Amino acid sequence: MSGPGAGSGAPLGAEELLRLCDFLYRRTGMSYGEGKRYYIERRVAQRIAASGAGSFADYMGLLRASPAEAARLVNSFTVNETYFWREEHQLRCLGRAILPEIVAGRGPGDLVRIWSNPCSTGEEPYSIAIWLLENWPMVDAYNIDIAASDIDGDAVRAAEEGFFGDRSLSRLPAELLRRYFGPREDGRRRIIQDLRESVHFGTANLVDAASMAAAGRFDVVFCRNVLIYFDEASRQMAAQTLFDALAPGGFLLLGHTESMTRISDRFLVRRFDEAIVYQRPPA
Repeated sequence: MSGPGAGSGAPLGAEELLRLCDFLYRRTGMSYGEGKRYYIERRVAQRIAASGAGSFADYMGLLRASPAEAARLVNSFTVNETYFWREEHQLRCLGRAILPEIVAGRGPGDLVRIWSNPCSTGEEPYSIAIWLLENWPMVDAYNIDIAASDIDGDAVRAAEEGFFGDRSLSRLPAELLRRYFGPREDGRRRIIQDLRESVHFGTANLVDAASMAAAGRFDVVFCRNVLIYFDEASRQMAAQTLFDALAPGGFLLLGHTESMTRISDRFLVRRFDEAIVYQRPPA
């Protein structure tokens, strides 16, 4: 086989590219092909060099034998571009419409579960926590459980550490930076310990029903800007796992370019003032 040697950066043959794309698809649901050849070759060459594999064939053998290396390859392909206060209109919708509807039938101290999946490096779940503390007057009346998951284990570990650079923090008001982050050191600021401990992190794969089910059911799920990387079959699978992750009457928030109505008819479409949201029908 004429695959690249370790660190050689030699182009993949058509069959090699197909094998690698099939591996990534089965692991993540993300669909890659010839149109992403440069993106794929660059990342696989880096992993071949880092792992010490002598050729593409050797590296594919390593992927089959080593779950750790398979996870590293998947991590290298995930997109972790995010920032605090992303799609702020959805946070407003959460506090003004979704949560009041959820807690209408509950008593003080009852559990409300919110899931950010994928959570990337933590900006989104921490944004939810800060927003609720600042803007939802009932935040202390209920037991708010915020969970966060991602397929990328490296991103989850970075989220748990809670260090963020200027780009991630650029949209946060200065007052919130002072209140919820430590001083700037080496170009980064660390979110305060109370908030780090308020979010529970783990790994989950949207197209792996078992890993999704392990987290239990939620009243609200944020799943933003990931379905655009899936093909139709993967979107259908993700729609099923997301539906199952919601408690009856629970709400799903997608990215602004994504629409569940084109994927599944199992969700109710709810049009609030701030956002369009998808709901699992109440029991």
